[in-house]
Amino acid sequence: MKALVFNKFGAPEVLTSAELAKPVPGPDEVLINMKAVGLNFADVYRRKGNYHLEGEPPYILGYEGAGIAAEVGSGVQGIKAGDRVGFADVPHSNAEYTAAPAEKVIPLPDEISFETAASVLLQGLTAHYLTSDSYKIKEGDTALVHAAAGGVGQLLVQIIRLLGGKVIALVSTNEKASIAKSAGAELAFVYNDDWKQKVLEATDGNGADVVYESVGSTLMDSFDATRIGGTVVFYGMAGGDPVHIDPRMLMDTSKTLTGGDLWNVLTSREERISRSKTLFKWIAEGSLRIAEPARFALENGAEAHRYLESRKSTGKIVLIP
Repeated sequence: MKALVFNKFGAPEVLTSAELAKPVPGPDEVLINMKAVGLNFADVYRRKGNYHLEGEPPYILGYEGAGIAAEVGSGVQGIKAGDRVGFADVPHSNAEYTAAPAEKVIPLPDEISFETAASVLLQGLTAHYLTSDSYKIKEGDTALVHAAAGGVGQLLVQIIRLLGGKVIALVSTNEKASIAKSAGAELAFVYNDDWKQKVLEATDGNGADVVYESVGSTLMDSFDATRIGGTVVFYGMAGGDPVHIDPRMLMDTSKTLTGGDLWNVLTSREERISRSKTLFKWIAEGSLRIAEPARFALENGAEAHRYLESRKSTGKIVLIP
């Protein structure tokens, strides 16, 4: 089979196309003929050597994708050859075939394309748990969303609106402000402006009910923009490490800091399927819009990585084997 591999850490140029043996599925695995693979910043970090990789080169990136079940292990139930399936966290998916543990395989309804599944599963399930588990959005809540024009950000904006909340978006450029508003944000402020003051003015001096904090270095600013008794949900640090929080500040302001990690939520196949069904339902009925992804052939993976790192992309990037 063809695969996108690298033998040493480095720039996108280390990625090359190679011919490798097709995986042999174990008794509890499903061999998937990949049709679309989602590209994420975690792939960039692994390519650079920032994240730990198991085994020896050649390394194969990719953790999110969709395709057709080609072979099913003897111990697998509920999945058969020919089924349309996807996953959010199975390694080595930058290839024509991937062997996936059956517990991580998610069935795809006919109305969800392979490219849509590869675009939405990881980021969509993240946005889902952030709005239902980390902080349950209620009718009338005002949510402040960092990096609102990004992949998770745009989905957060839409889901918060779906659940009855209002969104104030934070973005890096005026162009991205327009993207966030198109997703459903009522207001969008640029980081270079005095956004904390603008958020307070927009909330009658109170601050937001909840802030979805994915930048890290802006954590204390997020608390300043949160109302007394409000919540900051910390789930990323794309802009640098956060400061240490003094619990006395939390006590004095009755504010809550909570964290979130998708893998603490997707603890069973039942959880994966149940949460995915909600996402797929929203997509099928048009309540959740997924932008057309940027497509690259798998062998052009280096070009796709360069595009992702350029920060010019606002939607998902998918690789097509």
